Amino acid sequence: MTWRTGPDSSGASRAESAPSPARSRLYTHEERARRDATVWTLVQGVLAPAQFLVFLVSLALVARYLVTSEGFALATWSVVIKTLVLYTIMITGAIWEKVVFGRYLFAPAFFWEDVFSMLVLALHTAYLVAVFSGLLDAQGQMFLALAAYFAYVINAAQFVWKLRMARLEGTLDSPPAFSMEAAK
Repeated sequence: MTWRTGPDSSGASRAESAPSPARSRLYTHEERARRDATVWTLVQGVLAPAQFLVFLVSLALVARYLVTSEGFALATWSVVIKTLVLYTIMITGAIWEKVVFGRYLFAPAFFWEDVFSMLVLALHTAYLVAVFSGLLDAQGQMFLALAAYFAYVINAAQFVWKLRMARLEGTLDSPPAFSMEAAK
């Protein structure tokens, strides 16, 4: 949804929502240029795999606790660290979206990824609340962490899919290195 301003029936300026036209491409040429020029693209490119590595270590520690009942403190701290990394990538990702698309979240190209990211954030935040308030026992906390991680994996797959689409789209935008027509 986009926002535009215009006069209402009394002539006063007002904001209204207007449906955005369907996008056939992930990025316009201007958005692609902004994406390629901003340092936030590199930041996201570094944080995403770092977050995935933190996730893998934490997942192993959570699974170890659930199987052996050992290492609860280590598993807990690993989920807390994973959550802090998640918050970092979400904040920097919102800045990236603002630079590239002109809005902090819910740009049409990444709308559903952002919607699902809100669920991921909510589950991770619920985990922190459960840990620091004692609302859940140790096993309940670990199962909540697993639910948050399951949502994270789905969300990460959404973004990997978009990355693949962007790369394919980029190859379509690139002129061929050599063509027989150009050689004639």
